[in-house]
Amino acid sequence: METIKKNDEIKLHIEGMTSEGSAVSHYNGMAVFVRGAVPGDDITAHIIKVSKSYCIARVQEIISPSDSRIDSDCPAFKSCGGCSLRNMTYDEELKYKQSRVEDAIKRIGHLDFPIKQIIPADETNRYRNKAQFPVFIENGELTAGFYAYKSHRIIPCSDCLLQQEDFKYCLEAFSKWVKKANITSYDERSKKGLLRHIYLRKAVSTGEIMACAVINGKDIPKKELLVEELEKIEGMKSVCLNINKNAGNVIFGDETKVIWGEETICDILLGKKFEISPESFYQVNHNQCEKLYEKAIEYAAFTGEENLVDLYCGVGTIGLSMAGNAKQVFEIEIVSDAIKNAKKNARINGIQNAEFICADALNGARELEKRGIMADVVVLDPPRKGCNKELFDVIKLMNPKRIVYVSCDSATLARDLAILDEKGYRAVEATPVDMFPRTTHVETVCLLCKQ
Repeated sequence: METIKKNDEIKLHIEGMTSEGSAVSHYNGMAVFVRGAVPGDDITAHIIKVSKSYCIARVQEIISPSDSRIDSDCPAFKSCGGCSLRNMTYDEELKYKQSRVEDAIKRIGHLDFPIKQIIPADETNRYRNKAQFPVFIENGELTAGFYAYKSHRIIPCSDCLLQQEDFKYCLEAFSKWVKKANITSYDERSKKGLLRHIYLRKAVSTGEIMACAVINGKDIPKKELLVEELEKIEGMKSVCLNINKNAGNVIFGDETKVIWGEETICDILLGKKFEISPESFYQVNHNQCEKLYEKAIEYAAFTGEENLVDLYCGVGTIGLSMAGNAKQVFEIEIVSDAIKNAKKNARINGIQNAEFICADALNGARELEKRGIMADVVVLDPPRKGCNKELFDVIKLMNPKRIVYVSCDSATLARDLAILDEKGYRAVEATPVDMFPRTTHVETVCLLCKQ
């Protein structure tokens, strides 16, 4: 059998996609992963890495394109690590995401229950209401963009097609300030330099915009120049600084201060107003978020007599959206600013049946359990890593009839569903929702019922 070596060129038929968005094929029994190929492509691949069990290659030539292949409309597509599915039809993308969820549930969770058809997005461009731009400054010129795939090399992109169009005007404002104020960019190796990231948020339903400079310092020079440029942008509501002197890769530090405007921006979701601060979790796709939450409310099957416990509440979006359907809502969140936002959101929407606890999900659930509060419905919307395993024991003690699990990672969802199954909660149905078109990510909402 022929052995594959680095720099070999081989012909491949692309069979499928990995969870990270790489195309996959096989050659003499060896898996070959190829960035930029599409299922159904016949290609010549150039081998760039060989290990014992797999190879990594790049597309050398497309011999016969897949029926699902399209031309990318983004000049940064080949080098950026973001929109890895921009070269395939949207129908094929939805099939890929549907199969990812189904495969994870069966292969990782070893579970068999109905998974409904994925809910597609109405718009596949300009849907992201949040952007985090790493920056590099040389000779007074600001370069902002995104990291190349699996690297910290910045690919310039002043107008990402996933982001709000207003964000390019924000970057132009930052560029003018950088040049006039002689701003330096942070260097990860020397730990010197001022500007680390530019962070932008837009409340799509109201048009309000927040701009935040993440800095390696306590303040910025000539901030009046930055404010002067930013406040020219229609909808600009808040300009702030986030202080991050830490050596790691985490974008935000612990302190944020407003230098102009308001502390928050306001969005409207399912008819309710939500105040959002820079660090608070808020879904990046407003329209798809409404579809997701509508499905979560359907799964919760409220009668008006239930105690609802929302264990990762953020600024309160899910729990407060459900408050009118429940008897009492208990909201738990570890980020203190998010809890402040959630309390204010309850007040401005006239919601009086919600209580808020600032704690991580595990300790918040323990507090409720110690108080003897029993949950009829528990909502879980954890970060990508999923839930703390100890949390499930506490949930079991709270004895809910139903659990609604919202997940942005089908692998950790499948793992957690298997654990919950052992605890007596059977997954009844799941629905994928395409929250992140043109990327490999997919959201899923799942209903579990007590056995």
